[in-house]
Amino acid sequence: MPDTPRLQTALALIHQQARPAELAGMARFGIGGEGRLGLSVPAMRGIAHTLGREHALALALWDTGIPDARIVAALVAEPAKLTSKQMDDWARSFSTWDVCDQTCLNAFRDSPLAWRKVKTWSAQRQEFVRRAAFALLATLAVHDRQADDAVFIDALQRVEAAAGDERNFVRKAVNWALRNIGKRNGVLNRAAIEAAERIRVQGSQSARWIACDALRELQSAAVQTRLQARRL
Repeated sequence: MPDTPRLQTALALIHQQARPAELAGMARFGIGGEGRLGLSVPAMRGIAHTLGREHALALALWDTGIPDARIVAALVAEPAKLTSKQMDDWARSFSTWDVCDQTCLNAFRDSPLAWRKVKTWSAQRQEFVRRAAFALLATLAVHDRQADDAVFIDALQRVEAAAGDERNFVRKAVNWALRNIGKRNGVLNRAAIEAAERIRVQGSQSARWIACDALRELQSAAVQTRLQARRL
């Protein structure tokens, strides 16, 4: 979509919600990026609700490069219309964790290509592409009600393979995926705990942190009680 009235309307709505006074505080949490306007997540969701789903508009908003506009783009995108190239292009352009995670949550998770991208992106070295693989996996563990346990058990192999990645944005996403898989049900809880035990003895600082943090939650009374209640 070129510079159309529809795009201009969307950008006007986005700029109206800008919060420049919040930018310094957001940056302390790694929420930055060139052109950041400082919108809150509720504001971006409200704008997307006003605009409605429109894939061409989503692509145009993404092309602006504005981080806030890219999150709105993920909210108005039509996941079934995302092509493999579009998903790869978006993933390669991630430069902040919030745009990565919001895109996985709001657009990528409902794409028919989601599981394929977990597989391919997890093997890539670019930091935010790899983060996207595990942020998407963490999201699917919560929202993909149709996937069977075998799919997640297979994905745990990818978690183990990436556990030695010392980059902060990657290791946190790997940990997130491991914990979410382990909270899905009792079978996957046991599988995730076993994976965490194997990760713990890999030897790297990243692996030890991922394993210890995951085991603390997955073996907690709160998680075990909740999983037991689901079995009753």
